[in-house]
Amino acid sequence: MKINVKLIGLFQTGRFKQQELDYPVDTKVQDVFADLQLPQQHFGFALINGIHAARDAVLAEGDHLVLLPLLGGG
Repeated sequence: MKINVKLIGLFQTGRFKQQELDYPVDTKVQDVFADLQLPQQHFGFALINGIHAARDAVLAEGDHLVLLPLLGGG
């Protein structure tokens, strides 16, 4: 199934900003995160079609997944 994946901030380093990727049915957010070899300690949150999603949320054909790192500041 095709998933549109958008990476934010430091997740783009050495990767891409936005790309359509092919994954098997029943792929979860955490599977995409692991497949892209993103640093686990920086995982902030995910959005599926603009709605906050848990790591174990299952993706569907055509979903738009946004992965955001933890944000810091003062």
